Amino acid sequence: MAHRFLSLITCTCSLLASALGERCEIRVIDRTTEWPVPLVTLTTTSNARFITDNAGKIAFDLPEFMGRETWFAVESPGYTVAADGFGNRGVRLTPKPGARLTIQVTRTAIAKRLGRLTGAGLFSESQQLGEERSWPESGITGCDSVQNALHNGKLFWAWGDTNVPHYPLGHFHMTGATTHPQALTSFEPPLKLSLDYFQDDHGHVRSICQMEGDGPTWLSGLVSLPHAEGTPRLVGTYVKIRPPLEAYRAGLAVWNETTQQFDHLRDVWEPTASDPHKPLHLPEGHVTLWKDDEGIPWALFGDPFPHLKCRADFDHWADPDQWKSLEPQTHVPTQDGSQRIEPHRGSIAWSRHRNCWVTIFTQKFGESSALGEIWYAEAPTPIGPWANAVKVLSHHHYTFYNPRLHPHLTAETPNILLFEGTYTKTFSKTSTPTAKYDYNQVLYRIDLDDPALHPRR
Repeated sequence: MAHRFLSLITCTCSLLASALGERCEIRVIDRTTEWPVPLVTLTTTSNARFITDNAGKIAFDLPEFMGRETWFAVESPGYTVAADGFGNRGVRLTPKPGARLTIQVTRTAIAKRLGRLTGAGLFSESQQLGEERSWPESGITGCDSVQNALHNGKLFWAWGDTNVPHYPLGHFHMTGATTHPQALTSFEPPLKLSLDYFQDDHGHVRSICQMEGDGPTWLSGLVSLPHAEGTPRLVGTYVKIRPPLEAYRAGLAVWNETTQQFDHLRDVWEPTASDPHKPLHLPEGHVTLWKDDEGIPWALFGDPFPHLKCRADFDHWADPDQWKSLEPQTHVPTQDGSQRIEPHRGSIAWSRHRNCWVTIFTQKFGESSALGEIWYAEAPTPIGPWANAVKVLSHHHYTFYNPRLHPHLTAETPNILLFEGTYTKTFSKTSTPTAKYDYNQVLYRIDLDDPALHPRR
C-alpha cells in the first residue's frame, strides 16, 4: 500500500513539473563520432512525433509519459538503431522533468548530416530547454533550391519560391543573402551558418528577381563574370513560370548593385507555334569556371554535367551567338560495375584533395525514393568521363533534389566536401511532411579520405 502511495506521489510530482514547463532533454548523437544528429524522428506508441533540431535535441514535454518507461521508434535518413526481435527499431527511455537522456544512432550512409541551413526554428528544441536563445530567426519557414556565386569578395546565395510565416510561398521571385566565402568555422554539428538576407524597409526578407509577367520567376546559372569596364557583374538566367510548372519565357538578368535587385537584360526565348518548348541548352544550372589546356577561361553550365559553355566574361555570356552547346553524359557507371545511374540534378567541382573533378547528383527513379538517392562520382575533366559512382545517401520515400556542392566553404579544408539539397515530400510517396525541415535546405559532409569512395583495385 505504501509502495503504491509513493508511486502515486512520484507520478503526481512528475506531472506537475511537466505542466509547469520543465521539459526532459533527449539528445541524439552519432555512436561513432558522438556528434549531435539533426533530423531524427522519435515517435511514441501514441503516434506523438518529435524531431531533433540542429543541436540534435528534443524538448520532451508530454505529461502522460513522464516517469514511465516509454518506447520511442527511431527514424532518420542515413542513421538507425538496431532492430528488436519484431523488427522494430527504437529505444526505451524513462523521461523525467529536468532529466537529460541520450540516444546513440549508427550512421548507415557515407554522408554525415550537419544540419538545416534554412527555415524557422533551427534551434527551437534547444531554445525550449533554455539554450541557443540568441540565435536569430530569418523570417522564412521554407525555400526551394539554392544558387551560389562568389562575387565581390562575398558568397552570394539565392533561393527559389520561399515560404513565410503569414502565407505559403509568400515570395515567388527568388530570395537572397550573402556570407563570407568561408562562412563556417566548424564542419561538425551543430550547424550555425548566419545568412545576411536581403530585406525590405521593415526588416522582412524580400524578393530579389521580380521580372515582368504573371507567375513565379526562377533564376539559375548564377555567376560573377568580368566586364569590359573592369567591374565584375553578377548574372543569371531566369524563366517565368505558369501553372502547373510551364516555362513561358526565358531571359538574362544582371544584378544591380544600387537597388540590390536583378534587372532584365534581354529575352532569349519565348514559345512559338514552331518552337513551343524551352531550349535544352541555355546558360542555366550551376556554373563552374574552368581554363582549358590552352589557358582559355570558360564558364560551364550544368545540372549536374556541363550542357553549355561560353567564354568566362560578360560580353560572351550576354551574346547567345557565343554559346556553345555540349552533350552531357547521360549515365554514370557505379564503382562495382553493376549499374549505370541516370542523374537528375546536381553539381560538379574541382577537388584539390582528390586531384580530379567530383560530382554529387540525385538519381532519377532511385530504389528507395524517386528523387531521394544521392551519388558521388569522379572524372579527369569537367566534361567527363564520369565513373565510379558511389551512393552516399538515401531518403526513404522522401525527396532530396537539386544537390549543390559548396567548394568555397571548404577551400581551406580540401579533404572535406559539403553539399546541400532540398528536403521535401514533393514528388515522393510520403503524405506527411517532416515538421520544420520540409521544403528546406539540409547540409551534408563527405570526407574525401573515406575508403568507400575509392575505386576498388
